[in-house]
Amino acid sequence: MPKAGKLDKLARESMVEDKPIQSEGALLDEILAGLQQQHQVKEIAGWETGFANLSRALDGILPGLYLLIGPPACGKTAFAKQLLDQVAMRNRVAGIFFTFAESKEELRIRTLARLSGLENRAIRRGSAYLLHWYGVPRLGGSEAAQLPPSWDKLKRAAEEAKSWLELTYLVKCGREANLEQIEERIKELRMLRDNEQVLAVVDDCQRLGNRELPARDRVALVTERLQGLAVSLEIPILAVWPDLGEQADTAPQAWAERALDADVILALEKDRERTKKLTEPNQAMTLHIVKNRGGERGKLALDFYPALAKFVEASAG
Repeated sequence: MPKAGKLDKLARESMVEDKPIQSEGALLDEILAGLQQQHQVKEIAGWETGFANLSRALDGILPGLYLLIGPPACGKTAFAKQLLDQVAMRNRVAGIFFTFAESKEELRIRTLARLSGLENRAIRRGSAYLLHWYGVPRLGGSEAAQLPPSWDKLKRAAEEAKSWLELTYLVKCGREANLEQIEERIKELRMLRDNEQVLAVVDDCQRLGNRELPARDRVALVTERLQGLAVSLEIPILAVWPDLGEQADTAPQAWAERALDADVILALEKDRERTKKLTEPNQAMTLHIVKNRGGERGKLALDFYPALAKFVEASAG
């Protein structure tokens, strides 16, 4: 259980700060010294994403609301989970993933597939399937308990990732889950982590808010509240939302007007021409940086490998 002192600290931080008022001029030397120290040790201001081009374009992951959009079956959940894992691994910070559609078991299988290089269907079907899939005759009796070499690979990958997997948390959300409950779980995690910053992912946040409202109004309402939560807790929140399904709204740029409160809007879109050069079912994707209050806009080329639930930055040319 968190100590009373931590609870008092969180309560104070939810109010107007009570520190003595000082002008920015009086604090200038301290501010410059802090900026100089950051410049000496970091090339970007925020957390590394694990995608070099994305980190540079966004200047890293900073407190605020990030919105990830895209059509169904384009890998939004896989991308969001991979991003959270890579932020945890590279920056040694905690991440919490709220899932509405996917089970925690399925997310874990996909994570192990990405880490081990074993296809998620092989992991899902178990050792007997792996024996057959990798060319080993099916065994019977006591021999059936023997695991194929691929399971050693899976175990090694899991053990190597354990130190940063201990920083990541999965929370299953039911149909009636709401923003207040999500906020409470984030605060609970922050207390467990001595009130340090965490990355929160909500997939998919269209399930939040008043479902009787039109989709456009629900986007505005939910993003406004999530952005307020990100500001109050001083953390980054990545909200995953499918496109509205209307022909006029499928263009990534349309979302800059739909979610005015988002600090960053990222849109995944299939690149059909580049996909022709890949082996099925692999897909070439474009990640559009539709809105970015902190830096560049533009687009990045990614390759998506569904069997491994893995995205990689596409090589030049």
